[in-house]
Amino acid sequence: MSTAPRPAPAARAAAPDAASTPAAPAVSAAAPGPPSTSPVRNPSSSRRRLDWRVRFAVLSLIWGFSFLLIKVGTEAFAPFQVTLGRLVFGTAVLAIALAVKRERLPRGVRTWAHLAVAAFLLNALPFSLFAFAELSIPSTLAGICNATSPLWGMALSLVALSEDRPTRVRVAGLGLGFLGVLTVLGVWQGFSGVDARGTALALLASLSYPVGWIHVRRTLAGSGRSHLSLTGAQLLLATLQLAVVTPLFTSLPTAVPVLPLLAVIALGALGTGVAMLVQYGIVAEVGPTTAQMVTYFIPVIATAAGVAVLGESLRWSTPVGAVIVLAGAALTQLRPKP
Repeated sequence: MSTAPRPAPAARAAAPDAASTPAAPAVSAAAPGPPSTSPVRNPSSSRRRLDWRVRFAVLSLIWGFSFLLIKVGTEAFAPFQVTLGRLVFGTAVLAIALAVKRERLPRGVRTWAHLAVAAFLLNALPFSLFAFAELSIPSTLAGICNATSPLWGMALSLVALSEDRPTRVRVAGLGLGFLGVLTVLGVWQGFSGVDARGTALALLASLSYPVGWIHVRRTLAGSGRSHLSLTGAQLLLATLQLAVVTPLFTSLPTAVPVLPLLAVIALGALGTGVAMLVQYGIVAEVGPTTAQMVTYFIPVIATAAGVAVLGESLRWSTPVGAVIVLAGAALTQLRPKP
């Protein structure tokens, strides 16, 4: 549910994760970087679509509520089970889209090997980490931690991507963003009242997205393959990874309450599958720069949902720190004019 520091042709996302951002090699993860070129549009078909602003708002709501859905799901299911369910239903949505558009999965052992790494870094790992994190931290904090992904992305790109050079403004944004993280955590109070383990897991999940983006950018960018095809394959591989891991570390639930089950279904079908399809359309219509602005709405919606629906409490430092984080993240995305 977050976006990469610089959109890549075939590279989250979330968000949420990407509740984010999510994530796929086709767009940006919450995730994955949007395509570098937009397809030729048919004006008549564009008029029949919902206005992109409406779809943008829907995408923000879906990914913003993903952290609430994770919290509800973990009330009855183990974190790995929540993640597996999320991936199963998300993959099912993309499988239907592939069938409708009559597209095939990509071929080639090397492509599938790179997609397996992307599936782990952009889906299986961050989705699982966020689920484990929300066992001990509120969904509001998880949503704010997700917003640090652009900060991690910039820091890593300066090391791993030689063409991504720093500027004073971007470095200042990086420092401001991490100052916001310290504000959210209440550093002046010795981090009292904050679960260190859960927060660390959420931050690690946010770090996983840009690591995955860099891998995708180096290995799959410019492959010429369909974004939908690559993303479908990636989610399928992530599902298989969790299908292997989950039985080893969990046992079958003794009961299957309706509300947590519906939360997991919505998290997968809407927060992963439908959200990716909506994001593709927005990127194709208005470009990756505008599309990635969804990152800045996710923590706001996640915080509002956590407080209004789950009754989670907020300290003054949480919204103030979140604003600082978002301001810093926005600065890291500014680039000098050519």
